[in-house]
Amino acid sequence: MKRRGGRVRAALTVWVAWMVLAGAGTAGGAPAAAASALHRSDAVAVAPGVTYGEFLMTVPRGIVHGHLLTVDLTDPRVAVDLLYPGAVGARSPVSVLAAAGGAVAAVNGDFFHIDERQHPGVAATGASVGPAVASGRQLKGAVPDGQRFGPVMPPGATTEDVIGVGADHRARLDRLTLRGVVLVPGGLLPLSGLNQYALPVDGIGAYTPQWGPASRMRATCGTDTDRAAPCSPDTAEVTVRYGRVVAVGDLPGSGGVARGNVVLVGREEGARQLRALRVGERVRVGYRLVGRGQAPLRFAVGGFPIVRDAEPVAGLDTVAVAVRTSAGIGDDGRVLYLLALDGQPGQGRTGLTVRELALLMDELGARDAVNLDGGGSSTLVTYDGDVGGITVRNHPSGGAERPVANAVGVFSLGGALEDART
Repeated sequence: MKRRGGRVRAALTVWVAWMVLAGAGTAGGAPAAAASALHRSDAVAVAPGVTYGEFLMTVPRGIVHGHLLTVDLTDPRVAVDLLYPGAVGARSPVSVLAAAGGAVAAVNGDFFHIDERQHPGVAATGASVGPAVASGRQLKGAVPDGQRFGPVMPPGATTEDVIGVGADHRARLDRLTLRGVVLVPGGLLPLSGLNQYALPVDGIGAYTPQWGPASRMRATCGTDTDRAAPCSPDTAEVTVRYGRVVAVGDLPGSGGVARGNVVLVGREEGARQLRALRVGERVRVGYRLVGRGQAPLRFAVGGFPIVRDAEPVAGLDTVAVAVRTSAGIGDDGRVLYLLALDGQPGQGRTGLTVRELALLMDELGARDAVNLDGGGSSTLVTYDGDVGGITVRNHPSGGAERPVANAVGVFSLGGALEDART
């Protein structure tokens, strides 16, 4: 399934040979404990404004093999958007998402709700951790910090952190906070969740048709600081159809949310407030994700910052080594870098710590960057004209693509490639 250009493959062969020769001068041929060295292949065009290349980096413990997309956001033919399986609470492989969405390239996105061992009988939803915006549509808010999956975040980071592209066609790091209310006959109730697999204690969350058929029960499990805490015994669910309450129950349900409906789920104080509602009463739900940038984000995906202002963020992990994915920004928001490491075992291959990933993104030219989901999720794909379809460029560490919650998709809006595909 994987096909790579002969020029890239030949360059990598030369680099591997060089590293073997270089290592021959050390005891037992082991890699020398020296500063890392980055060796990049010539980039090849994927589409107008989009290039792809590979790189090898030597570190004291072995060789890091990576894949890099460089996206020129000043090219009017280029667009970047969120790919997801049509529902927030669902998963799909990156190659499937890219092919279905018509993307020319993509990498996996945010960390997601991958397992639910702490709460027997409660299923994992597959929903992502942070906020998500697709084509200007605000899909979901961020779960509480203590409910996230993924490596430890550095000081000052939050699940609300995102990387995105604004209506001004510039990429930036931002922080998206949910602001919402539920207008009920007796006044206003605060809304603290939108299509999230976890709600804050005492909170009320809204679930729209974009959530999908996944159970909403998990939203009331854990606490703001402990994902493994028991599920709340005090819950409620209210279904609102075209502005009127049509059902009030005690337990969060499952199944898709019908068009025109909003399902409200509450826990603790939020549940007590929802149980006061009666069938037939008028209820209105309003919400938006508020950022700190001036231009609204047309695309956003969750990820914690690892590089800011061309400097690695303080407090990044320096111990855990893993296959990783990152997205970075260069040239004052005009260039987007999308990187995924190769998970092929053996041959002296290794991964990176989060701190090392930050140093690498800085060396590649990213002034700002975030850490995206890694490990078995790390996947980078491009359109391959030789096979007429999407090709997985790296080797996912699990031996096959892992279904993921979302991906960063790159699109070409014109030129010979689009003509060929249509």
